[in-house]
Amino acid sequence: MKILVINSGSSSIKFQLFSMKERKVLASGLIEQIGEPLGKIKLTSSHSKEPITQKLVIPNHEHGIEIISSFLINSKIIKSLDSLDGIGHRVVHGGEFNESQLINDDIMQEIIKNTSLAPIHNPANIAGIKAAEVEAPNVPQVAVFDTAFHQTMPPYAYTYALPYDLCKRLHIRRYGFHGTSHRYIAEEASKILKKPLSKCNFITLHLGGGASAAAIKNGKCIDTSMGLSPLEGLIMGTRSGDLDPAIIFYLERVEKLKPYELDMLLNKQSGLKGVCGTNDLREVQEKMNNGDERAKLAFDMFCYRIRKYIGSYYAVLGRVDAIIFTGGIGENSASVRHQSCKGLSHCGILIDKKKNAENSTHIENDKSEVKILVVPTNEELEIAKLTEHIIQKNNNKIG
Repeated sequence: MKILVINSGSSSIKFQLFSMKERKVLASGLIEQIGEPLGKIKLTSSHSKEPITQKLVIPNHEHGIEIISSFLINSKIIKSLDSLDGIGHRVVHGGEFNESQLINDDIMQEIIKNTSLAPIHNPANIAGIKAAEVEAPNVPQVAVFDTAFHQTMPPYAYTYALPYDLCKRLHIRRYGFHGTSHRYIAEEASKILKKPLSKCNFITLHLGGGASAAAIKNGKCIDTSMGLSPLEGLIMGTRSGDLDPAIIFYLERVEKLKPYELDMLLNKQSGLKGVCGTNDLREVQEKMNNGDERAKLAFDMFCYRIRKYIGSYYAVLGRVDAIIFTGGIGENSASVRHQSCKGLSHCGILIDKKKNAENSTHIENDKSEVKILVVPTNEELEIAKLTEHIIQKNNNKIG
């Protein structure tokens, strides 16, 4: 099977084409600045050594999909986009869908309904789906939701202590995000440990510009740090993470901030950037090493919040087979991993400094009771796998 994975942003489309038999990437690319005066494309295929880079006007997502189609055809990878076996779309908010869905009119209506829960992301995801349907009307399209993996949480974990009827009417609850990544690294970790996922208890840490933690018991998510939106939980590049809700009322009253200004403040101007002026952890560490006290404060806050979540999820799980680090920061920052696990020896969590510095898969020391793993995530491959699964499942129903 050949599966095209599409991740549509408000002004971008990221894609990868997979041959599922070999789990091999045949082509990939990024189309940026859609709808702006001048857009950018970077396209790579297994048939060419050098990527194609170009600047041109890309008025909308439909034109972006046309560019992808032409590139794949001209690269002689496919005869047409309509010859694909499936197209998998990343959809940020799936509401209470507990698995990926074959897209039809009813599913599209549900995705549109969930736009109120993800007003920035879901409209872009919808634009990508509609554009792909125009270019490949006979290809099964599958929505892979960031939220689906977390739908196994029990009610006491996902329910907020607000008026119950209000929450039910407005669908206010903990949904969680980065679910595709948490699922993928949990599956990979079970292979590394040579233990069935259904018997594994993990604490998974997806650390990048956005960051989230999940508690996984017997292969199922039972809690996660992000909530109704991706704002809650860990400190992130520009997002505050957990904070006292009264701060919002205080800022509204004292600073006269309007709702959209508060939204911008918490999502775009807080986190690492708010504390020390940069949202790039590499720059934070460089500034810290040069004696910048606010950079050190931001770094310590970032790791302390992770350590708090490790401790709370350890308490919830009771037994932990492994702590798993992933994402741009989780996979590459030895200092974050070290600081996040520092002082947890009483929980049987001990890092090996040498292995950690080398970014080894196993970074726990010989005395650690809990495995500590560094597992690179591959959300696109996971989307392709889930798309393949849903298509085959649907074909079996028809057969």
